[in-house]
Amino acid sequence: MTREVHLGDASPKPKTVDGDADAASAVLPPPAVAGHGKAAARNKLSLVPLIFLIFFEVAGGPYGAEPAVQSAGPLFALLGFLIFPFIWAIPESLVTAELSTAMPGNGGFVVWADRAFGPFTGSLMGTWKYVSGAINGAAFPALCADYLARVVPAVADGGPRVATIVTFNVALSFLNYTGLSVVGWSAVALGVASLSPFVLMSGIAIPKIRPHRWRVTAADKDWKLFFNTLFWNLNYWDSVSTMAGEVENPGKTFPTALLSSVAMTSLGYLLPLMAATGAIDAPPENWGNGFFADAAGTIAGSWLKYWIEVGAVLSSIGLYSATLSSAAFQLLGMADLGLLPRIFALRAPIFNTPWVSIVVTSLITLGMSFLSFNNIVAAANFLYSLGMLLEFATFIWLRIKRPEMARPYSVPLGLPGNIVMCLVPSGFLVFVMAIAGWKVYAISAIFTAAGVGVYYLMKFCKARGFLNFGTVDGEEMMYERHQQESRNDGV
Repeated sequence: MTREVHLGDASPKPKTVDGDADAASAVLPPPAVAGHGKAAARNKLSLVPLIFLIFFEVAGGPYGAEPAVQSAGPLFALLGFLIFPFIWAIPESLVTAELSTAMPGNGGFVVWADRAFGPFTGSLMGTWKYVSGAINGAAFPALCADYLARVVPAVADGGPRVATIVTFNVALSFLNYTGLSVVGWSAVALGVASLSPFVLMSGIAIPKIRPHRWRVTAADKDWKLFFNTLFWNLNYWDSVSTMAGEVENPGKTFPTALLSSVAMTSLGYLLPLMAATGAIDAPPENWGNGFFADAAGTIAGSWLKYWIEVGAVLSSIGLYSATLSSAAFQLLGMADLGLLPRIFALRAPIFNTPWVSIVVTSLITLGMSFLSFNNIVAAANFLYSLGMLLEFATFIWLRIKRPEMARPYSVPLGLPGNIVMCLVPSGFLVFVMAIAGWKVYAISAIFTAAGVGVYYLMKFCKARGFLNFGTVDGEEMMYERHQQESRNDGV
Protein backbone atom coordinates (compact mmCIF):
# COMPACT_ATOMS: atom_id res chain seq x y z
CA MET A 1 0.00 0.00 0.00
CA THR A 2 1.57 3.25 -1.09
CA ARG A 3 0.67 5.53 1.80
CA GLU A 4 2.87 8.29 3.18
CA VAL A 5 4.02 7.35 6.70
CA HIS A 6 5.10 10.01 9.18
CA LEU A 7 3.79 8.84 12.54
CA GLY A 8 7.06 9.25 14.33
CA ASP A 9 7.27 12.91 13.29
CA ALA A 10 4.86 13.98 13.00
CA SER A 11 -26.95 3.71 23.03
CA PRO A 12 -29.19 0.91 23.09
CA LYS A 13 -32.10 3.40 23.23
CA PRO A 14 -33.35 4.84 19.93
CA LYS A 15 -32.24 8.37 19.11
CA THR A 16 -34.80 11.16 18.67
CA VAL A 17 -34.21 14.53 17.10
CA ASP A 18 -36.15 17.72 16.70
CA GLY A 19 -38.12 18.37 13.55
CA ASP A 20 -40.89 16.73 11.61
CA ALA A 21 -39.74 13.13 11.45
CA ASP A 22 -42.77 12.05 9.45
CA ALA A 23 -42.11 14.65 6.78
CA ALA A 24 -38.45 13.74 6.67
CA SER A 25 -39.28 10.07 6.31
CA ALA A 26 -41.54 10.88 3.40
CA VAL A 27 -38.60 12.48 1.62
CA LEU A 28 -36.06 9.80 2.41
CA PRO A 29 -36.79 6.41 4.00
CA PRO A 30 -34.61 5.15 6.83
CA PRO A 31 -31.68 2.91 5.96
CA ALA A 32 -33.62 -0.23 6.75
CA VAL A 33 -35.75 0.34 3.68
CA ALA A 34 -33.84 2.97 1.71
CA GLY A 35 -32.09 0.28 -0.26
CA HIS A 36 -35.28 -1.30 -1.63
CA GLY A 37 -35.98 -1.13 -5.35
CA LYS A 38 -34.38 -2.31 -8.56
CA ALA A 39 -31.53 0.22 -8.50
CA ALA A 40 -30.66 -0.66 -4.90
CA ALA A 41 -30.72 -4.39 -5.60
CA ARG A 42 -28.53 -3.91 -8.64
CA ASN A 43 -25.98 -1.90 -6.66
CA LYS A 44 -25.68 -4.28 -3.71
CA LEU A 45 -22.19 -5.61 -3.01
CA SER A 46 -21.71 -9.35 -3.41
CA LEU A 47 -18.84 -11.42 -2.05
CA VAL A 48 -16.12 -11.09 -4.69
CA PRO A 49 -16.35 -7.30 -5.17
CA LEU A 50 -16.44 -6.88 -1.39
CA ILE A 51 -13.22 -8.87 -1.03
CA PHE A 52 -11.42 -6.61 -3.47
CA LEU A 53 -12.88 -3.42 -1.97
CA ILE A 54 -11.47 -4.47 1.40
CA PHE A 55 -8.19 -5.29 -0.32
CA PHE A 56 -8.00 -1.73 -1.68
CA GLU A 57 -9.12 -0.18 1.60
CA VAL A 58 -6.09 -1.80 3.19
CA ALA A 59 -3.35 -2.45 0.69
CA GLY A 60 -3.80 -2.41 -3.07
CA GLY A 61 -0.77 -4.67 -3.50
CA PRO A 62 2.76 -4.77 -2.10
CA TYR A 63 3.58 -1.27 -3.33
CA GLY A 64 4.97 0.64 -0.37
CA ALA A 65 6.25 -2.40 1.54
CA GLU A 66 9.85 -1.74 0.48
CA PRO A 67 10.77 0.47 3.48
CA ALA A 68 10.31 -2.56 5.76
CA VAL A 69 13.32 -4.12 4.01
CA GLN A 70 15.20 -0.84 3.92
CA SER A 71 14.75 -0.20 7.64
CA ALA A 72 15.53 -3.67 9.04
CA GLY A 73 16.57 -6.00 6.22
CA PRO A 74 14.88 -8.97 4.50
CA LEU A 75 14.81 -11.21 7.60
CA PHE A 76 12.80 -8.81 9.75
CA ALA A 77 10.62 -7.66 6.82
CA LEU A 78 9.58 -11.26 6.08
CA LEU A 79 9.01 -12.03 9.75
CA GLY A 80 7.03 -8.81 10.14
CA PHE A 81 4.64 -9.50 7.27
CA LEU A 82 4.30 -13.10 8.45
CA ILE A 83 3.56 -12.34 12.13
CA PHE A 84 1.95 -8.88 12.13
CA PRO A 85 -1.34 -9.98 10.48
CA PHE A 86 -1.96 -12.23 13.50
CA ILE A 87 -1.47 -9.46 16.06
CA TRP A 88 -3.10 -6.60 14.14
CA ALA A 89 -4.96 -7.42 10.92
CA ILE A 90 -6.87 -10.46 12.21
CA PRO A 91 -8.08 -8.84 15.48
CA GLU A 92 -9.26 -5.73 13.64
CA SER A 93 -10.99 -7.88 11.00
CA LEU A 94 -12.73 -10.06 13.59
CA VAL A 95 -14.06 -7.01 15.44
CA THR A 96 -15.25 -5.55 12.13
CA ALA A 97 -16.96 -8.80 11.14
CA GLU A 98 -18.87 -9.14 14.42
CA LEU A 99 -20.02 -5.53 14.72
CA SER A 100 -20.83 -5.12 11.01
CA THR A 101 -23.09 -8.18 11.07
CA ALA A 102 -24.66 -7.21 14.41
CA MET A 103 -25.40 -3.66 13.18
CA PRO A 104 -25.66 -3.99 9.39
CA GLY A 105 -26.31 -0.36 8.54
CA ASN A 106 -24.24 2.34 6.88
CA GLY A 107 -21.88 4.31 9.07
CA GLY A 108 -20.03 1.33 10.54
CA PHE A 109 -17.82 2.30 13.46
CA VAL A 110 -19.85 5.49 14.01
CA VAL A 111 -22.99 3.41 14.58
CA TRP A 112 -21.10 1.07 16.92
CA ALA A 113 -19.74 3.87 19.11
CA ASP A 114 -23.13 5.61 19.10
CA ARG A 115 -24.90 2.45 20.31
CA ALA A 116 -22.27 1.77 22.97
CA PHE A 117 -21.59 5.21 24.43
CA GLY A 118 -24.09 7.67 22.90
CA PRO A 119 -24.20 10.26 20.12
CA PHE A 120 -21.34 12.44 21.34
CA THR A 121 -18.91 9.51 21.18
CA GLY A 122 -20.32 8.41 17.83
CA SER A 123 -19.79 11.89 16.41
CA LEU A 124 -16.24 12.06 17.77
CA MET A 125 -15.47 8.66 16.26
CA GLY A 126 -16.81 9.98 12.97
CA THR A 127 -14.52 13.00 13.11
CA TRP A 128 -11.41 10.99 13.85
CA LYS A 129 -12.03 8.39 11.16
CA TYR A 130 -13.29 10.79 8.49
CA VAL A 131 -10.35 13.17 8.85
CA SER A 132 -7.94 10.25 8.68
CA GLY A 133 -9.63 8.74 5.63
CA ALA A 134 -9.98 12.02 3.75
CA ILE A 135 -6.36 13.02 4.25
CA ASN A 136 -5.05 9.58 3.31
CA GLY A 137 -7.35 9.61 0.28
CA ALA A 138 -5.98 12.99 -0.76
CA ALA A 139 -2.55 11.44 -1.25
CA PHE A 140 -3.67 9.06 -3.99
CA PRO A 141 -4.39 11.50 -6.87
CA ALA A 142 -0.96 13.07 -6.37
CA LEU A 143 0.59 9.64 -5.99
CA CYS A 144 -1.01 8.52 -9.24
CA ALA A 145 0.46 11.56 -11.00
CA ASP A 146 3.90 10.74 -9.55
CA TYR A 147 3.77 7.15 -10.81
CA LEU A 148 2.39 8.21 -14.17
CA ALA A 149 5.26 10.68 -14.55
CA ARG A 150 7.69 7.76 -14.58
CA VAL A 151 6.01 6.52 -17.76
CA VAL A 152 4.92 9.91 -19.17
CA PRO A 153 7.44 12.54 -17.94
CA ALA A 154 5.27 15.42 -19.27
CA VAL A 155 2.87 15.11 -16.31
CA ALA A 156 5.62 15.54 -13.72
CA ASP A 157 4.78 19.16 -12.88
CA GLY A 158 2.96 22.31 -13.89
CA GLY A 159 -0.36 22.39 -15.70
CA PRO A 160 -0.25 18.76 -16.91
CA ARG A 161 0.18 17.53 -13.31
CA VAL A 162 -2.77 19.64 -12.09
CA ALA A 163 -4.89 18.40 -15.00
CA THR A 164 -3.95 14.79 -14.18
CA ILE A 165 -4.94 15.16 -10.51
CA VAL A 166 -8.25 16.89 -11.34
CA THR A 167 -9.11 14.33 -14.04
CA PHE A 168 -8.27 11.48 -11.66
CA ASN A 169 -10.53 12.93 -8.97
CA VAL A 170 -13.48 13.74 -11.24
CA ALA A 171 -13.41 10.40 -13.08
CA LEU A 172 -13.34 8.31 -9.91
CA SER A 173 -16.00 10.48 -8.26
CA PHE A 174 -18.27 9.73 -11.21
CA LEU A 175 -17.41 6.03 -10.91
CA ASN A 176 -18.53 6.12 -7.27
CA TYR A 177 -21.71 7.94 -8.32
CA THR A 178 -22.68 5.00 -10.56
CA GLY A 179 -22.92 2.65 -7.58
CA LEU A 180 -21.00 0.32 -5.31
CA SER A 181 -21.55 -2.65 -7.58
CA VAL A 182 -19.68 -0.85 -10.37
CA VAL A 183 -17.00 0.30 -7.93
CA GLY A 184 -16.67 -3.24 -6.56
CA TRP A 185 -16.29 -4.97 -9.92
CA SER A 186 -13.89 -2.24 -11.02
CA ALA A 187 -11.86 -3.05 -7.92
CA VAL A 188 -11.78 -6.70 -9.01
CA ALA A 189 -10.36 -5.73 -12.42
CA LEU A 190 -7.87 -3.30 -10.89
CA GLY A 191 -6.81 -5.85 -8.29
CA VAL A 192 -6.13 -8.54 -10.87
CA ALA A 193 -4.21 -6.09 -13.08
CA SER A 194 -2.08 -4.67 -10.25
CA LEU A 195 -1.27 -8.05 -8.68
CA SER A 196 -0.55 -9.93 -11.93
CA PRO A 197 3.01 -8.63 -12.41
CA PHE A 198 3.91 -9.73 -8.88
CA VAL A 199 2.54 -13.20 -9.53
CA LEU A 200 4.70 -13.40 -12.66
CA MET A 201 7.74 -12.00 -10.85
CA SER A 202 7.35 -14.53 -8.04
CA GLY A 203 7.11 -17.40 -10.51
CA ILE A 204 10.08 -16.29 -12.61
CA ALA A 205 12.15 -15.70 -9.47
CA ILE A 206 11.81 -19.26 -8.11
CA PRO A 207 14.90 -20.73 -9.84
CA LYS A 208 16.96 -17.70 -8.80
CA ILE A 209 16.03 -17.73 -5.10
CA ARG A 210 18.85 -18.38 -2.65
CA PRO A 211 17.41 -18.80 0.89
CA HIS A 212 20.54 -17.42 2.56
CA ARG A 213 19.59 -13.96 1.23
CA TRP A 214 16.51 -13.98 3.46
CA ARG A 215 18.74 -13.98 6.56
CA VAL A 216 20.26 -10.57 5.79
CA THR A 217 19.57 -7.74 8.24
CA ALA A 218 20.21 -4.00 7.95
CA ALA A 219 23.34 -2.67 9.60
CA ASP A 220 21.60 0.46 10.91
CA LYS A 221 18.05 -0.50 11.80
CA ASP A 222 15.29 2.10 11.87
CA TRP A 223 12.68 0.40 14.03
CA LYS A 224 10.33 3.39 13.95
CA LEU A 225 10.12 3.24 10.15
CA PHE A 226 9.89 -0.55 10.25
CA PHE A 227 6.89 -0.72 12.58
CA ASN A 228 5.15 2.21 10.92
CA THR A 229 5.52 0.52 7.54
CA LEU A 230 4.00 -2.71 8.85
CA PHE A 231 1.22 -0.86 10.63
CA TRP A 232 0.08 1.29 7.75
CA ASN A 233 0.37 -1.46 5.15
CA LEU A 234 -1.95 -3.70 7.19
CA ASN A 235 -4.47 -1.15 8.47
CA TYR A 236 -7.98 0.18 7.73
CA TRP A 237 -9.79 -3.20 7.82
CA ASP A 238 -12.78 -1.49 9.45
CA SER A 239 -13.25 1.09 6.68
CA VAL A 240 -15.55 -1.22 4.72
CA SER A 241 -17.96 -1.31 7.69
CA THR A 242 -19.34 2.10 6.67
CA MET A 243 -20.94 0.36 3.66
CA ALA A 244 -22.49 -2.56 5.58
CA GLY A 245 -26.00 -1.47 4.61
CA GLU A 246 -25.11 -1.98 0.94
CA VAL A 247 -23.90 -5.59 1.26
CA GLU A 248 -25.91 -8.63 0.20
CA ASN A 249 -26.59 -10.91 3.17
CA PRO A 250 -23.99 -9.21 5.42
CA GLY A 251 -24.26 -11.83 8.17
CA LYS A 252 -22.56 -14.35 5.89
CA THR A 253 -20.80 -12.17 3.35
CA PHE A 254 -18.82 -9.95 5.73
CA PRO A 255 -16.93 -12.65 7.70
CA THR A 256 -16.07 -14.57 4.51
CA ALA A 257 -14.95 -11.44 2.68
CA LEU A 258 -12.79 -10.22 5.56
CA LEU A 259 -11.11 -13.60 6.06
CA SER A 260 -10.45 -13.93 2.32
CA SER A 261 -9.08 -10.42 2.07
CA VAL A 262 -6.76 -10.89 5.06
CA ALA A 263 -5.31 -13.99 3.40
CA MET A 264 -5.00 -12.34 -0.04
CA THR A 265 -3.46 -9.16 1.37
CA SER A 266 -0.96 -10.94 3.62
CA LEU A 267 0.18 -13.28 0.84
CA GLY A 268 0.26 -10.32 -1.54
CA TYR A 269 2.96 -8.79 0.61
CA LEU A 270 4.83 -11.88 1.75
CA LEU A 271 5.29 -13.80 -1.53
CA PRO A 272 6.67 -10.90 -3.62
CA LEU A 273 9.01 -9.96 -0.77
CA MET A 274 10.26 -13.55 -0.56
CA ALA A 275 10.77 -13.65 -4.32
CA ALA A 276 12.55 -10.31 -4.69
CA THR A 277 14.76 -10.51 -1.60
CA GLY A 278 15.65 -14.12 -2.34
CA ALA A 279 16.40 -13.70 -6.05
CA ILE A 280 18.65 -10.63 -6.14
CA ASP A 281 21.65 -9.39 -4.21
CA ALA A 282 20.60 -5.91 -3.20
CA PRO A 283 21.62 -4.28 0.09
CA PRO A 284 18.75 -3.18 2.36
CA GLU A 285 19.53 0.50 1.84
CA ASN A 286 18.52 0.16 -1.84
CA TRP A 287 14.97 -0.81 -0.88
CA GLY A 288 13.30 2.58 -1.05
CA ASN A 289 9.75 3.17 -2.28
CA GLY A 290 9.40 1.86 -5.83
CA PHE A 291 12.27 -0.65 -5.62
CA PHE A 292 9.94 -3.54 -6.51
CA ALA A 293 9.95 -2.26 -10.09
CA ASP A 294 13.76 -2.29 -10.18
CA ALA A 295 13.82 -5.77 -8.67
CA ALA A 296 11.36 -7.01 -11.30
CA GLY A 297 13.56 -5.52 -14.02
CA THR A 298 16.56 -7.41 -12.67
CA ILE A 299 14.63 -10.68 -12.35
CA ALA A 300 12.70 -10.68 -15.63
CA GLY A 301 13.58 -7.63 -17.73
CA SER A 302 12.39 -4.10 -18.38
CA TRP A 303 8.95 -5.24 -19.59
CA LEU A 304 8.03 -6.43 -16.10
CA LYS A 305 9.52 -3.32 -14.52
CA TYR A 306 7.21 -1.12 -16.61
CA TRP A 307 4.24 -3.38 -15.88
CA ILE A 308 4.77 -2.96 -12.13
CA GLU A 309 5.00 0.82 -12.57
CA VAL A 310 1.71 0.80 -14.50
CA GLY A 311 0.32 -1.51 -11.79
CA ALA A 312 1.20 1.14 -9.21
CA VAL A 313 -0.98 3.65 -11.07
CA LEU A 314 -3.85 1.14 -11.19
CA SER A 315 -3.38 0.43 -7.49
CA SER A 316 -3.63 4.16 -6.69
CA ILE A 317 -6.89 4.29 -8.64
CA GLY A 318 -8.29 1.39 -6.64
CA LEU A 319 -7.10 2.83 -3.33
CA TYR A 320 -8.68 6.22 -3.96
CA SER A 321 -11.97 4.77 -5.24
CA ALA A 322 -12.34 2.49 -2.20
CA THR A 323 -11.40 5.29 0.23
CA LEU A 324 -13.90 7.68 -1.38
CA SER A 325 -16.66 5.07 -1.13
CA SER A 326 -16.13 4.34 2.56
CA ALA A 327 -15.83 8.04 3.48
CA ALA A 328 -19.00 8.98 1.56
CA PHE A 329 -21.06 6.18 3.11
CA GLN A 330 -19.74 7.18 6.54
CA LEU A 331 -21.27 10.63 6.05
CA LEU A 332 -24.51 9.00 4.89
CA GLY A 333 -24.56 6.83 8.01
CA MET A 334 -23.93 9.83 10.26
CA ALA A 335 -26.83 11.66 8.58
CA ASP A 336 -29.04 8.59 9.07
CA LEU A 337 -28.21 8.74 12.79
CA GLY A 338 -29.02 12.46 12.96
CA LEU A 339 -25.40 13.44 13.62
CA LEU A 340 -25.23 15.41 10.35
CA PRO A 341 -27.92 17.21 8.32
CA ARG A 342 -30.17 14.97 6.25
CA ILE A 343 -28.83 16.33 2.99
CA PHE A 344 -25.79 14.05 3.40
CA ALA A 345 -28.14 11.05 3.18
CA LEU A 346 -29.69 12.09 -0.15
CA ARG A 347 -29.34 9.37 -2.77
CA ALA A 348 -29.14 9.68 -6.53
CA PRO A 349 -32.47 8.79 -8.20
CA ILE A 350 -31.04 6.21 -10.63
CA PHE A 351 -27.96 4.77 -8.95
CA ASN A 352 -29.12 5.07 -5.29
CA THR A 353 -25.73 6.43 -4.22
CA PRO A 354 -25.16 9.21 -1.61
CA TRP A 355 -24.28 11.83 -4.20
CA VAL A 356 -23.98 14.79 -1.81
CA SER A 357 -21.57 12.89 0.43
CA ILE A 358 -19.57 11.78 -2.62
CA VAL A 359 -19.30 15.34 -3.95
CA VAL A 360 -18.32 16.80 -0.56
CA THR A 361 -15.67 14.15 0.07
CA SER A 362 -14.34 14.46 -3.46
CA LEU A 363 -13.96 18.24 -3.14
CA ILE A 364 -12.20 17.92 0.23
CA THR A 365 -9.72 15.36 -1.07
CA LEU A 366 -9.15 17.33 -4.27
CA GLY A 367 -8.28 20.46 -2.32
CA MET A 368 -5.90 18.55 -0.07
CA SER A 369 -4.21 16.85 -3.03
CA PHE A 370 -2.27 20.02 -3.79
CA LEU A 371 -0.99 20.54 -0.25
CA SER A 372 2.25 19.47 1.36
CA PHE A 373 1.18 18.36 4.81
CA ASN A 374 3.44 15.75 6.38
CA ASN A 375 2.53 16.72 9.95
CA ILE A 376 -1.18 16.78 9.09
CA VAL A 377 -0.88 13.26 7.65
CA ALA A 378 0.87 12.16 10.82
CA ALA A 379 -1.91 13.74 12.91
CA ALA A 380 -4.52 11.95 10.77
CA ASN A 381 -2.80 8.66 11.53
CA PHE A 382 -2.76 9.57 15.22
CA LEU A 383 -6.52 10.29 15.10
CA TYR A 384 -7.12 6.94 13.41
CA SER A 385 -5.27 5.27 16.27
CA LEU A 386 -7.53 7.06 18.78
CA GLY A 387 -10.50 5.80 16.78
CA MET A 388 -9.22 2.23 16.89
CA LEU A 389 -8.78 2.36 20.68
CA LEU A 390 -12.39 3.57 20.95
CA GLU A 391 -13.46 0.82 18.53
CA PHE A 392 -11.91 -1.94 20.63
CA ALA A 393 -13.51 -0.42 23.76
CA THR A 394 -16.87 -0.37 21.94
CA PHE A 395 -16.53 -4.02 21.00
CA ILE A 396 -15.84 -5.11 24.59
CA TRP A 397 -18.47 -2.79 26.09
CA LEU A 398 -21.21 -4.13 23.81
CA ARG A 399 -20.23 -7.71 24.68
CA ILE A 400 -20.66 -6.86 28.39
CA LYS A 401 -23.72 -4.59 28.24
CA ARG A 402 -25.57 -6.02 25.25
CA PRO A 403 -25.06 -9.80 25.38
CA GLU A 404 -28.60 -10.29 24.00
CA MET A 405 -27.83 -8.39 20.78
CA ALA A 406 -28.24 -10.55 17.68
CA ARG A 407 -24.80 -11.37 16.31
CA PRO A 408 -24.94 -13.43 13.08
CA TYR A 409 -21.17 -13.73 13.43
CA SER A 410 -19.58 -13.78 16.87
CA VAL A 411 -15.84 -13.90 17.58
CA PRO A 412 -15.53 -17.36 19.21
CA LEU A 413 -13.14 -16.46 22.02
CA GLY A 414 -15.43 -15.62 24.94
CA LEU A 415 -15.15 -12.38 26.88
CA PRO A 416 -11.69 -13.00 28.44
CA GLY A 417 -10.28 -14.09 25.07
CA ASN A 418 -11.75 -11.08 23.31
CA ILE A 419 -10.24 -8.74 25.90
CA VAL A 420 -6.81 -10.25 25.34
CA MET A 421 -7.31 -10.12 21.58
CA CYS A 422 -8.01 -6.37 21.79
CA LEU A 423 -5.28 -5.59 24.34
CA VAL A 424 -2.45 -6.75 22.07
CA PRO A 425 -3.13 -4.35 19.18
CA SER A 426 -4.17 -1.65 21.65
CA GLY A 427 -0.74 -1.83 23.25
CA PHE A 428 0.83 -1.33 19.84
CA LEU A 429 -1.44 1.64 19.16
CA VAL A 430 -0.40 3.29 22.42
CA PHE A 431 3.25 2.73 21.52
CA VAL A 432 2.84 4.27 18.07
CA MET A 433 0.99 7.27 19.52
CA ALA A 434 3.59 7.76 22.25
CA ILE A 435 6.42 8.25 19.76
CA ALA A 436 4.59 10.98 17.82
CA GLY A 437 6.01 14.51 18.06
CA TRP A 438 4.49 17.55 19.72
CA LYS A 439 3.30 18.97 16.40
CA VAL A 440 1.24 15.82 15.86
CA TYR A 441 -0.28 16.15 19.33
CA ALA A 442 -1.14 19.80 18.68
CA ILE A 443 -2.73 19.22 15.27
CA SER A 444 -4.64 16.19 16.57
CA ALA A 445 -5.97 18.30 19.46
CA ILE A 446 -7.16 20.94 16.98
CA PHE A 447 -8.98 18.36 14.83
CA THR A 448 -10.53 16.81 17.95
CA ALA A 449 -11.67 20.21 19.22
CA ALA A 450 -13.16 20.91 15.78
CA GLY A 451 -15.04 17.59 15.97
CA VAL A 452 -16.45 18.51 19.38
CA GLY A 453 -17.44 21.88 17.97
CA VAL A 454 -19.23 20.26 15.03
CA TYR A 455 -21.22 18.01 17.39
CA TYR A 456 -22.46 20.91 19.51
CA LEU A 457 -23.12 23.04 16.42
CA MET A 458 -25.31 20.26 15.00
CA LYS A 459 -27.05 19.95 18.37
CA PHE A 460 -27.71 23.70 18.37
CA CYS A 461 -29.06 23.58 14.81
CA LYS A 462 -31.41 20.73 15.74
CA ALA A 463 -32.74 22.65 18.73
CA ARG A 464 -33.35 25.80 16.68
CA GLY A 465 -34.64 23.96 13.60
CA PHE A 466 -32.04 25.56 11.34
CA LEU A 467 -31.35 22.38 9.37
CA ASN A 468 -33.29 19.23 8.54
CA PHE A 469 -32.13 16.18 10.47
CA GLY A 470 -33.34 12.61 10.15
CA THR A 471 -34.73 10.24 12.76
CA VAL A 472 -33.53 6.65 12.78
CA ASP A 473 -34.41 3.91 15.22
CA GLY A 474 -31.14 2.00 15.23
CA GLU A 475 -32.58 -1.05 16.95
CA GLU A 476 -35.38 -1.28 14.38
CA MET A 477 -32.84 -0.91 11.59
CA MET A 478 -30.81 -3.84 12.85
CA TYR A 479 -33.94 -5.94 13.45
CA GLU A 480 -35.22 -5.36 9.92
CA ARG A 481 -31.88 -6.24 8.33
CA HIS A 482 -31.65 -9.47 10.37
CA GLN A 483 -35.25 -10.34 9.48
CA GLN A 484 -34.52 -9.73 5.82
CA GLU A 485 -31.47 -12.01 6.01
CA SER A 486 -33.58 -14.72 7.64
CA ARG A 487 -36.13 -14.48 4.84
CA ASN A 488 -33.38 -14.65 2.24
CA ASP A 489 -31.93 -17.74 3.89
CA GLY A 490 -35.34 -19.40 3.79
CA VAL A 491 -35.75 -18.83 0.06
